[in-house]
Amino acid sequence: MSITAAGPEPRPIRAARGTYSYLKEPCTVRYLALVCLALLAPRASAAELERRITPLVKEHKGKVAIAVKHLKTGEELYLNADEPMPSASLIKLPIMVEAYWQAKEDKIKFDKQVTLAKGDKVPGSGILTPHFSEGAAFPLKDAIRLMIVYSDNTATNMVIDQIGLPATGERMAQLGLKNTKVNAKVFKPETRLSQEFGKKYGLGSTTAKEAVRLLELIDAGKVVSPEACKEMLGHLKACDDKEKLVRYLPAGTVVAHKSGSVDATKTDAGIIYTKSGPVAVCVLTDANEDKRWTADNAGQVLIGKIAKEVFDHFAEKN
Repeated sequence: MSITAAGPEPRPIRAARGTYSYLKEPCTVRYLALVCLALLAPRASAAELERRITPLVKEHKGKVAIAVKHLKTGEELYLNADEPMPSASLIKLPIMVEAYWQAKEDKIKFDKQVTLAKGDKVPGSGILTPHFSEGAAFPLKDAIRLMIVYSDNTATNMVIDQIGLPATGERMAQLGLKNTKVNAKVFKPETRLSQEFGKKYGLGSTTAKEAVRLLELIDAGKVVSPEACKEMLGHLKACDDKEKLVRYLPAGTVVAHKSGSVDATKTDAGIIYTKSGPVAVCVLTDANEDKRWTADNAGQVLIGKIAKEVFDHFAEKN
């Protein structure tokens, strides 16, 4: 923002998003009005988005945390976004990031053949347990793909076996995401790093703000390498869960995301590609009254409605 007017040497003033501009005195009322508008516009815009979302949150019977950030303009909204909450299978996103980092560090090899053993098979989401025979072998990178696209629990445990259970949390802490932690292999409570943590958060934990921050780093190509980020986004864009973030979005909308579900927890975090630019969104729900495993589960519907409000908000600004 540049403002010119007759008067003495300029003095710095604080402008939107931490930048500095200069204002000369005396200046006209018109210039002051322009400055005020520039300073208040982002805040007012975020307030409008909050106005659209708040009624949905108030109506929901359960805990909700939301983080939204437009990755081009910087407009953001946070509601309970710093509160650690159960991640459910959303934690598979940082597990993928750690795997790519270890591949870069030559600690693991993506072309290594991993073999499905009888003890690897666990219930829940995925295709390995119901459709693959013991002894099936495939590259580690394929296990990572299955972990993200189909949220495959068995594949997730096979990936964790390669990278080590504590590694993901340690890496996230290095990135400043200290609440994003993996505590156990899926359906393997005996592998918990902390039984107390497991009773409170289950498989893992995160915050809405940290999930959005991780997505922001991936979008910017600042995690591992630009090439790795491009591959990871490719996995996330193929996620087959259409009941949460994607639920009410217009057909053809591209979303790179990872979701999670357990009885009382529904989560989803991803990048929605809008005409005005990519928007990172995370919605975490927990202690939900509705624990049904149905398409119209209240937690899933809420996530879908919030994503639609976010999409429409930024579509209207285009």
